This record gives sequence, C-alpha cells and structure tokens, in this order.
Amino acid sequence: MRRSMKLAAVLTAGILTLAACGGDSDSDADDNGGGDAPKSDVKVGMAYDVGGRGDQSFNDSAAAGLDQAVEEFGIESQESEAEDGEAETAREERLRTFADAGYNPVIAVGFAYAASVGKVAAEYPEVNFAIIDDESLADVPNVASLVFSEEQGSFLVGAAAALKSKSGTVGFIGGVETPLIQKFEAGYKAGAEAAKPGIKVESTYLTQIPDFSGFADPAKGKTAAQGMFDNGADVVYHAAGGSGGGVFEAASEAKAMAIGVDSDQYNTADPSVQDVIITSMLKNVNVAVHEYLTGVVDGDVPAGVTRYDLEADGVGYSTSGGQVDDIAEQLDGYKQQIIDGEIEVPTTP
Repeated sequence: MRRSMKLAAVLTAGILTLAACGGDSDSDADDNGGGDAPKSDVKVGMAYDVGGRGDQSFNDSAAAGLDQAVEEFGIESQESEAEDGEAETAREERLRTFADAGYNPVIAVGFAYAASVGKVAAEYPEVNFAIIDDESLADVPNVASLVFSEEQGSFLVGAAAALKSKSGTVGFIGGVETPLIQKFEAGYKAGAEAAKPGIKVESTYLTQIPDFSGFADPAKGKTAAQGMFDNGADVVYHAAGGSGGGVFEAASEAKAMAIGVDSDQYNTADPSVQDVIITSMLKNVNVAVHEYLTGVVDGDVPAGVTRYDLEADGVGYSTSGGQVDDIAEQLDGYKQQIIDGEIEVPTTP
C-alpha cells in the first residue's frame, strides 16, 4: 500500500522530498482498512542516489527490494533521493532527518553516501545503517556494508559482447570514474578478451569525481556511444545509471547492440530501443536490500560486510529477448569456472 505521508516539523526545508510506502502511521491508520495485512514496527528510511526511484537501473533495483519487504512484512518506509551536485552536508542532513524521525534502519544507496553514513552513524549509535557499494565502514558496529562482485557479472557480459561482435570492436561507458565503476570495466574487458583474444575494447567515462552527473545524463551517454559506434564498435556496455538511456538510443540509431546494467533493462527500457539490448549485467541490489530487511524484522540486524557474488547469485546476466540464447552455454561455462576459482576476474582495468 502506498500513500503520501508527512514528517511535519522534523523535515529540514529544501533537503528532502519524501514519499511514504508500507505500514500506517498512528494518525491515519483508520484510512487504510487494516484487515489481515502484515504489520511490523520497523520503520525504514531509504536514501537513494541521484536519479532515485525510476532510474530503471541501480536505484530501481534497491526500490524493488524495499517494495518486496514492505509487502511481505508490513514495514513502514520513507524515501528520499540525492540531487545532482548537492553538498555533502545535504546527504548528511537527509540521513539525520530519517534518524530524528524514528526511522531505523536507514539505508543509503550508493558509495557516494560513505562519508555521510560514517559521520551520522557515529552521531546516532542506536540507529542501524546500511550502505550499498561501500565497505570502508566495515568496522563501524551499527553499519552494514552490502557489496557486490560487479567484475564477475561484467566478465560474463564482456564475453557475450565479444561473441556477438562482428566488427571485433566493443565499447564500455562508465558513468563516473571511480574504483567501483572500474570494476565493471575490468571485468568486461577480461570477459571479452577471454571469449575472443585480441578483441579491441574502447572505454570512456562521462564525468570525473566530484561530478556525479554522469549517472543521470542520457545526452552525454548518447554522445559517448555515438563516438564508439562511429569508430567501429558494434556492442557497447554501459555502467552509467540513468545515462544508459542515451546509450540505447545511440545503438538503435546505429543499428548496433547494447548491454544494460544492474537490472534487466530489456524489460524496463523504452520499447523503441528494447530490441538493441542483447543482455544486461544483473546486480541484484533488490536481493541485498530484502535480505537485510529480513534480518532487521527478525531481530538479527546484519552488520559488517556482506558480499554478493556469482556463487550467491548476487550478480549475473539476463536472457530476456532471447538474443544470447545461442551463447548461453558458453557464458554459463565461464560462470562455473569463476565460481570454481579457475578464472580470477580482475577488479581494476
């Protein structure tokens, strides 16, 4: 169940735009009928990165895990998202607002929240925090780090790109050049080279830290992809969040192929570009969020680092559209070799 909800005076003006979902507040419980629906006392605050719910990628995957937990456990939730170019203090205030309003746990989506979570978690030792894609806070007792082996999933789609390429050139577009996104690039290159030794892999990033707009700028994504297609690439993989929409547009116009990221983007992209998406690197943030909230509801709040890799089905590749069905056996062979330790995927380009 979803409805609007106010946090009244605890909200800091200009910081949060919140939408509530899940269980009822005491003041308007009668509006929702009650019934036999599950109800939990847990109140979770979800702080999205730039793009928020609706980015058809990383944030949406986190939202799916939250939605599943809301439906399954009857928890109450509030959501907020970062603004492009906002100051670190804004991220801190977003987390404090949740904590002050009684939301526990607070989940921060994305490594860009690392410094803010570290600072605010120290101020609120009684509140549990989780952060996705960062393990620098592994020793903080009230912080859980939910991380992924993106390089492993990227290896598989790199192999797919090489096996599908007819030109012998493929491309990679990262949203922002950070160690995290370099893991995608490293795995992709390794997979492509394993499947077709000598293949050419072009790489570029849309922005550099501290400019995180590369995750939410489809126009930049399209321009970068057009350049790669003009230079002979016929498959381009993006790890660029909302900017990936532009990559798909460029692939469609060039009659080329594209690879999505984080979620199965064949099922979420505009129908006009759906046919160019041959696969997506699946990063199951939804699984991590749901498992974390399951622990919270059960009274066993996770802490420390939890890593989601191929063996744990934390990453993988999608088959929607059937365009990699003919090479699935080869891709699954690589997957098993990685799980068995026969292939060690690099984490840096």
